[in-house]
Amino acid sequence: MQHLDPDRLVLLALSEEPEGPGDAGHLAECAVCRHELDALRTVADLGAEGQDLHDLPAPPERIWQRIEADIADPAPRSLRVAERPRPSRPRWLTPVLAAAAAAVLAVAGTVAVDRFVRRPPAATVLARATLAPLGAIPASAEGSVRVLSDGEMRIEVRNLPLTTGFHEVWLIDPDDPTKMVAIGNLPDRPDAVLPVPSGVDMNRYRLVDVSDEPHDGDAAHSGRSLLRGTLTY
Repeated sequence: MQHLDPDRLVLLALSEEPEGPGDAGHLAECAVCRHELDALRTVADLGAEGQDLHDLPAPPERIWQRIEADIADPAPRSLRVAERPRPSRPRWLTPVLAAAAAAVLAVAGTVAVDRFVRRPPAATVLARATLAPLGAIPASAEGSVRVLSDGEMRIEVRNLPLTTGFHEVWLIDPDDPTKMVAIGNLPDRPDAVLPVPSGVDMNRYRLVDVSDEPHDGDAAHSGRSLLRGTLTY
């Protein structure tokens, strides 16, 4: 059976031309052309996924040298694990697929290295606090706080009393407890990440407080503190 022209297969894989009745009939009967069209479409899909990558360097020359060596030397191919028989691949398609695969791998490798180099350094811990229960709060209630260099506060709490309102985190000046800054509400889970408002002097507002707040529309502290701890640097 005569196969479809290679250029025709490429155009079909790239959806540059519609698949005519003759193409569909041939592909229904020819397993070789179906296999090659599927392979070309796979390469085309990989290329489409990388269209948003710009200004990337060309693949190193060693990649093309490895491709040429693999195509020219049958020894590496003989070491591949035997698999179920499949339609033979025309000679023209092997270098096309190999080159496309190499280009995709080179792009992926470049993107991975670029992302690693541009990744911001990991945030470091600037201060810590252990939260202990106050007054009649059960002794099993506890928590911990870490203030990070990226301006975030990571807080973990356990066994807080149930509330009909919500739990809120505060920073308080221990030298003047009337001075306090609301950090945010705790979600219904044991840990949370809250942003510390810029400009807050953490050396002054070093007392961390978790309060029980009612839904009364009053932004002030309720006066019912559950946990407290002092930040240490």
